[in-house]
Amino acid sequence: MNVRLKFSIWLAVLFAGVVAVVAATAVIVAAGLPADEYKLLLRIIAEREQVLGFVAVLLFAVCAGVLGWLFRNYVTAVRSLAEQTRIVFAANPEHRVQARGGSELVDLAATINRLAEAYHRLGADLETRIGMANARLEEERNRLAALMSELAEGVLLCNVEGRILLYNEKAKALFGAAAPGARQGLVGLGRSVFALLDRDQVAHALDKLQSGLDQGAELPASRFITNAAGGALLKVQMAPFLSADGRIAGMVLTLEDVTELMDREAQRRSLLQAFAAGVRAPVASLRAAAENLVSFPEMDDARRLQFNEIVAAESRQVSTLINEALSEYADALKAGLALEDMRAADLLSVARRRIESVVGLPCSLEPAPDAIWVKVDSFALVEAMAYLAGRLREDYGVRSIGLRAAQSGRFAELDLVWSGAIVGSEALALWETEPMQIGTQQTPLTLKDVLERHGGEVWVQAHKTSHTAWFRLLLPLGVPAAATTRRSPAPDSRPEYYDFDLFRYADTAPGLAERKLSDLHYTVFDTETTGLEPSAGDEIISLGAVRIVNARLLKREVFEQLVNPQRPVSRASTRIHGIEAAALAGQPTIGEVLPQFHHFCEETVLVAHNAAFDMRFLELKEAATGIRFAQPVLDTLLLSVIVHPSQESHNLEAVAERLGISVIGRHTALGDALVTGEVFLRLLPLLAEHGILTLGQALDASRETYHARLKY
Repeated sequence: MNVRLKFSIWLAVLFAGVVAVVAATAVIVAAGLPADEYKLLLRIIAEREQVLGFVAVLLFAVCAGVLGWLFRNYVTAVRSLAEQTRIVFAANPEHRVQARGGSELVDLAATINRLAEAYHRLGADLETRIGMANARLEEERNRLAALMSELAEGVLLCNVEGRILLYNEKAKALFGAAAPGARQGLVGLGRSVFALLDRDQVAHALDKLQSGLDQGAELPASRFITNAAGGALLKVQMAPFLSADGRIAGMVLTLEDVTELMDREAQRRSLLQAFAAGVRAPVASLRAAAENLVSFPEMDDARRLQFNEIVAAESRQVSTLINEALSEYADALKAGLALEDMRAADLLSVARRRIESVVGLPCSLEPAPDAIWVKVDSFALVEAMAYLAGRLREDYGVRSIGLRAAQSGRFAELDLVWSGAIVGSEALALWETEPMQIGTQQTPLTLKDVLERHGGEVWVQAHKTSHTAWFRLLLPLGVPAAATTRRSPAPDSRPEYYDFDLFRYADTAPGLAERKLSDLHYTVFDTETTGLEPSAGDEIISLGAVRIVNARLLKREVFEQLVNPQRPVSRASTRIHGIEAAALAGQPTIGEVLPQFHHFCEETVLVAHNAAFDMRFLELKEAATGIRFAQPVLDTLLLSVIVHPSQESHNLEAVAERLGISVIGRHTALGDALVTGEVFLRLLPLLAEHGILTLGQALDASRETYHARLKY
């Protein structure tokens, strides 16, 4: 209950009790008086009404004073003592309580401080023991960090929902430096890998990994080529790590920029084509001349005839050898970086899931021999098969299809089979040249592009008796991988990394309001401005922010930007933040900065101290920039009021001092954001002691505080 309300209730009860006692005493005394004396008493009371009223007011003042003294020295002092004690045991063990009440409370405060000293010594001893126990773990962590920093490839470690748990500088450079002026914070802990890589390609690779695990592969891997910002080509290799039940718990992605390598492949292809064009003509002429000599010999000599036959035979053999070499080299080129060996059965299994989920067409699958392997860009080929299935459904009303595979010499035959509709070769020829569209997704690739990339062919066949038809995809065979058996993991085994608590958190968790405060990701931010009246035209001149992920303040993942306000900065404001107008000249405007900041803080809860002030500046820019910050907002000022309602001050310095946080860089946007982030983390256990565990509970409690009524 609010202290003021409690004081008012107690004062009313005390005054009513005193008045009741006086009135009861007067009634008892009057009841024993004779009639003439009773009348005299009533006349005296009537004549002394003003004096009695003054006595009542005086009595009320005495009651208020006595009760106020009791509240100040005991009730409020006890509440303050309890709040300070919670700070010692939940946020700042070095804090010592101070009693403002009676001598009894002073003695109690001294006892609490002695307990706090003992608690602090015990905690320090425990921390020493933990530090010694974690020394080896820290050494291993440093080794991992050093190894990651030295790797030539970029590395991303993600959980199964695609949240980034670890990355190295090379990965950040591959995505961040590829395009000048790219948005800040693309790579960061807790961010989604799907903002960097195509979701369908990653999902397809995960399907392949799971399929490999289901087949008993010990170390399955998947590879694909994707585009990064700025047009760079990245070769991505993905490997899984498993949970205790053998399912995929996350993935390790290694990234390599292969743009130059692909350019060299294109150059070699051009050289090969030029070689073929230059060699075929003279060889064909030699063959034709030799055959003419055989057909019209000018010499009757049997030896000459034999010689001519040898020339013709050798010419034919040279031509055959060149064609075979050209075919093999063309296959090698087409089966380059983006192609990998894969079982035909696994490919059709992935294609079946894709067709059913995206095209919405029931799909049966005939068992394929394990010996059939193909060398494919599985993502592109599955998209091509889904495209053909979609055209059958849309153009010919086909209601279901089947998939099967067979081997024919050096090639694999993959069939899409249906019943009823007759599809002409001219329709297939038209489909080959049109950009592929699968469901609502469209790609600039054509079916012909995919087939040429694989060195394959497609045609339509029909069986009149059974009224069935099929598209046959003819693809070069791949090289079967060596058979492996998966070892059962030892009990309690896990990858030899240090623990990543983010593995526990999934995007499928309940709504934000029900999520625990310790489970959420936050962006703590602060602004510096031209003045204190956003509604009167004051503008932001500096914006700073830092991210909190897994209850850790990520001091390397920050946002800091000066902003040109396009208006003068008041001297009073400059004296506070020290930012001169000259420093703002040439800086981007708020319209350029807000989209970058919006991207930096997406999918997080915003945190600020006195957030109503900062949010008002952002809200006033919605109409001009089209940028709206719709995520929940927590205010450390209001949270401090919740856990310390009896403390006099809740400004940032006072709260930080209570919680044992050093204030560095005060009145700079990033400096204040960092301090606010530390304050927020120290407030979390104090909120938990008040039963505030979820975001919804924190927001509801914040709304009930008096300070929440502040408007700007």
